[in-house]
Amino acid sequence: MADAAPRYKRILLKLSGEAGVGGDSFGIDPKTLAAVSEEIAQVVKAGVQVCVVVGGGNIFRGAALAEAGMERASADYMGMLATVMNALALQASLEKAGVYTRVQSAIPMEAVCEPYIRRRALRHLEKGRVVIFAAGLGAPFFTTDTPAALRSAEMGCDALFKGTSVDGVYSADPKKDADAKRYDTLSYQEVLAKNLRVMDASAVSLMRDNHIPIVVFNIRERGNLLKVLNGEGVFTTIA
Repeated sequence: MADAAPRYKRILLKLSGEAGVGGDSFGIDPKTLAAVSEEIAQVVKAGVQVCVVVGGGNIFRGAALAEAGMERASADYMGMLATVMNALALQASLEKAGVYTRVQSAIPMEAVCEPYIRRRALRHLEKGRVVIFAAGLGAPFFTTDTPAALRSAEMGCDALFKGTSVDGVYSADPKKDADAKRYDTLSYQEVLAKNLRVMDASAVSLMRDNHIPIVVFNIRERGNLLKVLNGEGVFTTIA
């Protein structure tokens, strides 16, 4: 069913640094980057407007350094800068794949990318450009889940797609527990009550308040983003 119409017209794609840019290793992996860019290019060609939030865990984890004794705010700012590096790498890869792309940073750095301006971002989306939101919220003490939820609401997205290395939400880590059960659908309240750690509780609450569904799927399976957009394949919907 390659010509099925996508269920959503505008989505925010949330990627961890590892799933989106780094593969399973430290740093930026060109093969992972190219594969994710091809996934995004397919859905853009299908007429879907896409914005992206990518983490920075493949380069730097602020929370880990904070646990080791560094001041949390400084560690978090360093983590935000890692997301800018990933955003610029993803932009270069997407443009190589023929997709017009803009990076907007919550921490102004005009020499390398645009500052985050909501109306400008909306205009880019309307023109068919992919917008990558970098540097989180520009404030410490938040993971990239919260800015992903906030930007999806600000951009009027129809859904937030969370690309992971597993094919949905499970009752436990399926890589560690063979008896883990996969859910086809969940409510926001179930996610919070069962502490399923799909996203931060603040992000899930924000999605609930704005009635934006969360779709969790495996970004590493080739062609899967377009397939899930068409309502095919394996995924979990939280609504």
